[in-house]
Amino acid sequence: MLFLITGVSSGLGRAFAQGALDAGHTVVGTARRAEDVAAFEALAPGRAHARRLDVTDDDAVFSVVGEIEAQVGPIDVLIANAGYGHEGVFEESPLSELRAQFAVNVFGVAATVQAVLPFMRKRRAGHVFAVSSMGGLMTVPGLAYYCGSKYAVEGMLETVAKEVADFGVHVTIIEPGSFRTDWAGRSMVRTQRSIQDYDTLFEPIRAARQAASGNQLGNPAKAAEAVLKVLEAEKPPVHLVLGSDALRLATAGRAAVDKDLHEWEKLSRSTDFPDGHQIASN
Repeated sequence: MLFLITGVSSGLGRAFAQGALDAGHTVVGTARRAEDVAAFEALAPGRAHARRLDVTDDDAVFSVVGEIEAQVGPIDVLIANAGYGHEGVFEESPLSELRAQFAVNVFGVAATVQAVLPFMRKRRAGHVFAVSSMGGLMTVPGLAYYCGSKYAVEGMLETVAKEVADFGVHVTIIEPGSFRTDWAGRSMVRTQRSIQDYDTLFEPIRAARQAASGNQLGNPAKAAEAVLKVLEAEKPPVHLVLGSDALRLATAGRAAVDKDLHEWEKLSRSTDFPDGHQIASN
């Protein structure tokens, strides 16, 4: 199979690419720096192809996908992985950082998925993966911009999964927990602290995250193995939570939503017209 994986210079993107290469697949990986392009192609000459790409450049994304389809081969699997973390209390964080976060984590994913879908739809085959986070199913103080971007990915790709289901195209949203990557290190943008009122809440969270960097629970190589197992499934999941920490925290986050739904059900129902039209579920 031919994989297209964005953001393969490090972290989970590199692990996904290495796992696919080790399994005998061909991988086109994207990176932003020229040196990362050369390093990636050296992993498996002839099967590891690299393209320089900034996923925030829509035209470049569509151009690269078209070139891959024409010159390398049909893309069987997309893993839209490129992204980064932002840490900062919401009130302290400039809106420019929110726009930058969404440009990569949301619009970069959207462009990449939209670029590959016409080819997969016409072939009536393909599997789209997008890397979200456990922070797309639950929240943590100090990650408002990051969680917001991942919640957006969840809503967008869950909808896409329903839209393309009849075309033989599968969509799986990957929700990793804390994996032993540079996400909390060099891949994290941190807003400078400025409001003392948040010190008691946020300073222990920031310190704990920095202390855990390099000693996280998740094994990136095993995440790659999990993705390859999903590819073999007859009915792959739309949501793939990776890591016992993610499973625990996402379950608690969903339970909190369910609790609100149950406790306020009567008030929710009270706003209906008695003869109104009920939206059908899908």
